Amino acid sequence: MRMTEKRDYYEVLGLSRNATQEDIKRSFRTLARRYHPDVNKESDAEAKFKEINEAYEVLSDVEKRQTYDRFGHEGLNGSGAGSAGFGFTGFGDIFDAFFGTSQRPHQAASASMRGDDLRQDIEITLEEAAQGVTKVIRYTHLETCDLCDGSGAQPGTHTEICSACRGTGYVRHTQNTLLGTFQTTAPCGRCRGEGRIITTPCAQCAGNGRLRKTRERSLKIPAGVDTGSRIRLSGEGDAGLRGGPPGDLYVVLRVQPHDVFERRDRDLYCEVPVSFCLATLGGQIEVPIIGGTDKLSIPEGTQTGTSFVLKGKGMPDLNGYGRGNQYVVLRVEVPRKLTAEQRQALRQFAATMGEEPAEDGKGFFARLFGGDR
Repeated sequence: MRMTEKRDYYEVLGLSRNATQEDIKRSFRTLARRYHPDVNKESDAEAKFKEINEAYEVLSDVEKRQTYDRFGHEGLNGSGAGSAGFGFTGFGDIFDAFFGTSQRPHQAASASMRGDDLRQDIEITLEEAAQGVTKVIRYTHLETCDLCDGSGAQPGTHTEICSACRGTGYVRHTQNTLLGTFQTTAPCGRCRGEGRIITTPCAQCAGNGRLRKTRERSLKIPAGVDTGSRIRLSGEGDAGLRGGPPGDLYVVLRVQPHDVFERRDRDLYCEVPVSFCLATLGGQIEVPIIGGTDKLSIPEGTQTGTSFVLKGKGMPDLNGYGRGNQYVVLRVEVPRKLTAEQRQALRQFAATMGEEPAEDGKGFFARLFGGDR
């Protein structure tokens, strides 16, 4: 008998193959809530729920996902994927999706917890992005209280084990469902999940164990960064809880728009005006580049919109692989006012080209060069 063909796991979760782990988790939680048999009474809800969980079990595991991406379903044979319909990894997220807590039965709330990551946005100029710069940044984060050393208790006092949760930090509830009996946990309301009661809170941090402080430090920004580039400052986020490590501070850069240059990845573009005579006869002009100017030779008869390349005059590569180019687009400027002598010279030039400009100053050349009306 032919087995039912499995659907693509990315299709099951409604994701593309370049989905991030956060995308996978978010999609799984949404679909798990929608098709859980306790919520959805459709006849195929349980089958869909199992299919969703099986897909999540594979795609949320980095090694299994790599195997699946290379070999498909066949590559997972013998790996245990989907063998029980409800994977261990998926169960934890189902638990979170329905009961709104990240506590697991095997996790004591009194365990240490890493501090939160923080974000700081700063602006720099295009010149600073091209050359690299050192900035002094000012940021606020939570630091471990130096008086109580993060315990939250006034020095010389002690804490008591919470009688409601017996020091575990959570209380357990039992719930019967169509899929069986689930034991769920929630943070203890008496001790707020700490597992202990502070009898005398620290006078400096009011029992929180952490204090909010503002710091300044120098930040070296490398050449080649662009809007959206991030610099991670390890350990500069919020302090952890109960001895946990601190989070990180992510500095997100924004490069200000420039008056002259437009940036496209590593290349720069600018528009340079050039006189009618110079465009006609050719010659050398001075053009702006990042950090100064450069010479550019243009041939005679250059038309408006003609583009020239200055190799290696663009933005540096962030990883040190050379520089981009600068593209100079010329805009031919037509003079708005002419002297009588200049106008006569142009009429003579037009005659040599077989053209007959109007003598009354209202013809084509008058309109073109702003003659008397």
